[in-house]
Amino acid sequence: MKTMARQIGTVLCMALALLSAFYAFAVMKTHSGTGFWKVWLVIAAVFALLAVGIAANWWVALPRIIRGVIIAVVCIGIAIFGTVEGCIISNMHARGDQHLDYVVVLGAQVRKSGPSKALRYRLDTAADYLRNSPDTICIVSGGKGANEPFPEAQGMADYLKAHGIEEGRILQESKSKTTQENIVNSKKLIAGDNASVGIITNDFHMFRALQIAHDNGLDEAQGIAAGSPPDMLVNNMVREFFAEIKFLLS
Repeated sequence: MKTMARQIGTVLCMALALLSAFYAFAVMKTHSGTGFWKVWLVIAAVFALLAVGIAANWWVALPRIIRGVIIAVVCIGIAIFGTVEGCIISNMHARGDQHLDYVVVLGAQVRKSGPSKALRYRLDTAADYLRNSPDTICIVSGGKGANEPFPEAQGMADYLKAHGIEEGRILQESKSKTTQENIVNSKKLIAGDNASVGIITNDFHMFRALQIAHDNGLDEAQGIAAGSPPDMLVNNMVREFFAEIKFLLS
């Protein structure tokens, strides 16, 4: 029975190692600029080592106290990961009220051909919202990265104008490089201390974006979640976990 369990564990870990490795190359192909694909290679290596360790029956060879520490660390890690992911998921369908005074669209990569796929989700959500709320002002926020031909805000404004949103309703914030800067710099363009504000970003990013908004004086900011590319959702959810931990520790 123990031999069968060890065989099943070995096969399972090897399968997870191969899946993680293949996913790493898929992420590298579409999101090479972030470098996060390397994390999936590390995960693949961990599963491969586990497979070797289980096959060699290393677990029973470890001292009991070491086994206890490993189990405790794994359980704590799973609990933290599950809690953060639960918070992320709970904000993925945020809708916000209609007819807010402002909506802030957080930036993402733009190319010569136009906004990236993730950014198009945000902009399409913004365009739909603005058509249904004709008095709302839109702030598009994002500076120029090293691999971008022009500021994200410029590309975002051009996209919205091409989709029927009047130029006079669009304010550009073109200096920010991070979500923190998106919020802080966009806040400077909001007239009045009591203006109602919505934050538009991809579903996986909404939880942290609202935390940052609330921490920077937009206490009543509401989330308006856009979708995201389904093939990269797992990658984005895992990446967002690490971003959230970094935010909490900063």
